[in-house]
Amino acid sequence: MTEKNASPVKIVLASSNPGKLTEFQQLLAGAGFDVRPQSEFNLIDAVENGLSFVENAIIKARHACQATGLPALADDSGIEVDALNGAPGIYSARFAGTGASNQDNNQKLLQTLADTPAPLRTARYQCVLVYMRHATDPTPVICQASWEGRILSAAAGDGGFGYDPLFYLPSHNCSVAELSKQEKGTISHRAKALKQMLQALS
Repeated sequence: MTEKNASPVKIVLASSNPGKLTEFQQLLAGAGFDVRPQSEFNLIDAVENGLSFVENAIIKARHACQATGLPALADDSGIEVDALNGAPGIYSARFAGTGASNQDNNQKLLQTLADTPAPLRTARYQCVLVYMRHATDPTPVICQASWEGRILSAAAGDGGFGYDPLFYLPSHNCSVAELSKQEKGTISHRAKALKQMLQALS
């Protein structure tokens, strides 16, 4: 964290996902951080060969630190569906195959759950954030948060990204894609994990 009036701390976001970049820039704008996308440094994505959200987030953060020399923030997140034993989980971004679009992944999830009744379509978004000061940081800051909901039988809303049109929030009686950006930025799994991260870094 930086003192008021001090220059913001430049950090690199270890992600090529434009939706995530927009969210992080909004969430961190007032906290003394200047979040730069890894694309600004011509950085290609790390090979995510970890077996958990935590492992993949560490791999991504370390990769970005090594390539840029800057502190890095990495997010590994995804959706866990109880009827699928936690899948797609760490494979959420490529559930329908490598290079799959959001629409491809959503379509595959709908097809996979076609015969699953509404009460059994419980799911949660998971987010793990890792902040590394440098590539050999022995104590990266790791924060994790989840967001409970269930999977709809058809997409609703056109906001957000990823599985947001399918992720229904009983508490708000709508999908995440039907929330305003401000509301999502207050109650999402990513917002909750980031709040923990800011407390840890302050």
